[in-house]
Formats: sequence, structure tokens, C-alpha cells
Amino acid sequence: MSETSQRRIVIGDVHGHYEGLMKLMEFIAPGSDDQVYFLGDLIDRGPKSSQVIDFVKDNNYGCLLGNHEQMLLSILIGDNVSTPAMQAWLYGGGQATIASYEEATIPDEHLEWLKTLPLYLDLGDIWLTHAGVDPDLSLAEQTAEQFCWIRDEFHSIEQPYFADKLMIIGHTITFTFPGVTPGQLAQGQGWLDIDTGAYHPRSGWLTGLDTTNNLIHQVNIFTNSLRTLPLAEGVTMVKPSNRTARRHRQRA
Repeated sequence: MSETSQRRIVIGDVHGHYEGLMKLMEFIAPGSDDQVYFLGDLIDRGPKSSQVIDFVKDNNYGCLLGNHEQMLLSILIGDNVSTPAMQAWLYGGGQATIASYEEATIPDEHLEWLKTLPLYLDLGDIWLTHAGVDPDLSLAEQTAEQFCWIRDEFHSIEQPYFADKLMIIGHTITFTFPGVTPGQLAQGQGWLDIDTGAYHPRSGWLTGLDTTNNLIHQVNIFTNSLRTLPLAEGVTMVKPSNRTARRHRQRA
């Protein structure tokens, strides 16, 4: 089957792995008519966060705010930042981000760009956010805490949050769901998780999802191997946990 032109590509959590991202982008080879979106967490853990930011910013690709960008902003431009918060960010990969900049100084240009990143993007039939939503709140009631950080409450929903949109997320490494192997995507009720754990030694897979042609393009950070899978072959369905499942209230 031939691929449709004017593709829509969604890239999962990069976490500072610039070389892997470059290999993936060369593999996908987006053209001028293609739309490319990043789900956030461009930074931390990997060695070249500053280069990843430059690449996404300079190409004017769509990008969401992830929890790691939110942590960076809260630390560097927030008031009365606590020592535990600073330590949590540094331990969670912030040290690698700082080290990726000359003289360990993050320029204002990058900080100002990060501050412009939206919490979600509505593309019609698909809806992008970094982590998910609280299923018991309307969109207007959600905050960055939900969009950037939520896990169990969202993953355990028993009905899709949107009746007519697939929600594509990152944030939670897919193999942490029961029955999902490293590199596989995870799908629940109305959502699809494409964070395949690029930085994690159990995986190394960085994912770019072609939502137009339902194709999964991946590079492995550690082995440099590349692969393309039909979406139907590269996704595992996840059942809501009985421990955390909650009733989802339909919202207008």
C-alpha cells in the first residue's frame, strides 16, 4: 500500500538524545508538506538537550510542554524554589541538560521558547498532550499538573475522554504497562502512548508515529537499528487496572 502524502508525524519523548533523533528524522524524511509534532520531554537524561531544543525550535515544529520542561522552567524562573525541587530536577536528568550548554548556562532564548509551549494541541481527529487528563474534570478545569504529570487516573479510564478524537500521549514508558514489551506502543480507552523509553536501558526505542498512514517509525538509541511497523502490529491494548479504575463522566 502506498503512503499518503502530507503526513502528520508525532514524535515521542526524546530526552536529550539528539543523534538518535537525527537518525529517526532522516529515516522518516519529512517533507515541506508534512506536519511534525513533539509531545514534550525534549530534555533531561540524554547528553544533548540543548541541540534537541535548537532543532525543534529552528524547524518551527509543533511541540508540547512536558513535565521535564515544566520542571526546568519552575526551577530557573520560579520564585522561592525549594531545595528538594531543585534536587528532584537534577536527579531526574537536569544535570545532563545543564551540561549540554556552554558554560552550563541555559540562554534566555531557550527559556523564552519553552515558556511558549502549549499544554495540548487539538488537531481535529487526534488530540495531543504530554501525559493525559483527569477524566473527572472538564478541559477548562485541567491544569499543567494534569496535562504534564498524570498517570494512573488517566490510564485507567473505562471510556474515551473524547468521543471523536484519539488522544496521543507520551510521559509513561510503554513497557511499564502489563503485557507491553519494549518498543511496543500502548493503547487504552481513547488514548495511545508512544513514549517507548528512548533513554531507558531496557528499551532504547525512540518513536515517530505517522498518523496519516498508521505507521510506526523507530530508531534504537543504543544499537542504531531502524524499523517501520504497521500500527496494528506495533501496539498492545492495555486494560484498566481494577485497583485504579474509576468511572468516567462524559464532559461537554
